[in-house]
Amino acid sequence: MSLASAAGSVHVRAPGKINVYLGVGGRHDDGYHALATVFQAVSLYEDVIARPADDFSITVSGVEDDGSVPLDDRNLAMRAAKLLATATEHTGGVALEVRKSVPVAGGMGGGSADAAAALVACDALWGTGLSPARLHDLAARLGADVPFALHGGTAVGTGRGDQLNPALARGRFDWLLVTSEQGLSTPVVYERLDLLREEEGALADDPPLSLDVPIPVLQALRTGDPRQLADALHNDLQAAALRERPDLGDTIDRGIAAGALHGIVSGSGPTVALLCPDPETAQDVQTRLRDEGLDPLHVHGPVPGARILG
Repeated sequence: MSLASAAGSVHVRAPGKINVYLGVGGRHDDGYHALATVFQAVSLYEDVIARPADDFSITVSGVEDDGSVPLDDRNLAMRAAKLLATATEHTGGVALEVRKSVPVAGGMGGGSADAAAALVACDALWGTGLSPARLHDLAARLGADVPFALHGGTAVGTGRGDQLNPALARGRFDWLLVTSEQGLSTPVVYERLDLLREEEGALADDPPLSLDVPIPVLQALRTGDPRQLADALHNDLQAAALRERPDLGDTIDRGIAAGALHGIVSGSGPTVALLCPDPETAQDVQTRLRDEGLDPLHVHGPVPGARILG
């Protein structure tokens, strides 16, 4: 039995993420789009506590609407625990307690962070001792963002976003995250993007099925210069997200007017990420936006991926 098992529970923390770049290509036969993205893990976390049990159960706290997070096999953390049990032929169960801080349906990978944390927690609790590579393989079966939540830091994602390569990112990047009570459905945003491309005649030449992250994005990360990164921020899904939620464009404009270098819809939204040049400016912009009725969160990145706290 592992030391973690002997203690009776395992506590794992995993970060949310933002997409500092997201290019969306053509849709494959399996329904997924080709992606080229840069993830950055930020200091907004999900906590998962795993305890021994005969069956599988899950509780969730930190959400305003109790019905916003499923407590059955639709929950990624629950699916992660069951997948690990099947893969390792573990015969017991687990009681998962999820403490959420990442916004639900906010485009920040909160559910994926829960799944990554559940994999690490159950592996330690059960003493199954899977290698990082094996955990990555299981994570990739759960969704494109789950492997990144395992590793954290900054990484380039290609394919469906789950083929990861670490990206060198020097220094610290300060972000203000403006969240939204009203979520955005990822499938709806992708469908809207496809419709926009059809309306604009972009499908005369089909979007490529393989993409690369532009060199200026990677150069900006390597230099650690937030002003250079601000110029490189891009999200192909943003136009579609703004069609669904035009107010997000106003939020970006207000952030820039308050002193942010630039802003972007993170992933499929609706979270808006505003990049600031330093922590002091971020705090100043945060105060100004609060005076205007917004409630931005000040976070920084990159931070580590899923890790055991106790």
